[in-house]
Amino acid sequence: MAMKLAISFGLVYIPVVLTVAVKNNDIGFNMIDKNTLSRIKYKKTCVDCDEKEVKNEDIVRGYQYEKGKYVIFTNKDFEKLKTEKDKSISIEQFVDLAEVDPIYFDKSYYVAPNGADKAFTLLLEAMKKQHKAGIAKTVLGSKETLILLHAEGNKMMLNTLFFAEEIMAAPEIKPAKLEKKELDLAETLIDQMTSKFDISAYTDDYTKRVKAAIKKKISGGEIVAPKQKSTTKIINIMDALKKSISPKRRTAQSKR
Repeated sequence: MAMKLAISFGLVYIPVVLTVAVKNNDIGFNMIDKNTLSRIKYKKTCVDCDEKEVKNEDIVRGYQYEKGKYVIFTNKDFEKLKTEKDKSISIEQFVDLAEVDPIYFDKSYYVAPNGADKAFTLLLEAMKKQHKAGIAKTVLGSKETLILLHAEGNKMMLNTLFFAEEIMAAPEIKPAKLEKKELDLAETLIDQMTSKFDISAYTDDYTKRVKAAIKKKISGGEIVAPKQKSTTKIINIMDALKKSISPKRRTAQSKR
């Protein structure tokens, strides 16, 4: 689904269209009663009306300010609260893209011009040349959203970001004492396993196996667990590192 918005930086105003960049690849399974093979149905019911089912058009959002007392908010109420700034993506500052920790990234969108093509291209090329990203805020639905705009090749990308207060504190980890030989071997192993990143080299193999299993079940077959090679657990970290490194690299390491 496409969303029409506008980007502004300084006095420059650029109408744009956002399209979702990531699709959900999950396989849809229904909840089934194992005895009758009948689908499980979830009903929206009213607590104070004998569990009567409520239609979607009769459901509104309410905020409970006292027990049993609510104020009702409609979509029109939320729209009235939006300022003109909330209805557009107004860039508040530019930052180095490398400064933004990936932990803050949420959803990804492609950004395309909807008129004002020259202004769009100007912003894209300027950000690309300086390796900068624009930080903005806007209201999507009924929630204020922090936004990162950046160039990715010849494309403009928009990422919604989590606010700082939404990120949980990392657990404290006490660093273990390391020997130089252990660190040298670990670095050698990392170096040996390093290659150029290519996302297309990675596929969702488990989903493929699930789809194949579905076809097999439909045709009356049974799922058989694949035979797996037994793995030997190595307790000593030095032994594990040495056995992980290829013989050629181990020879070069010992010579050094």
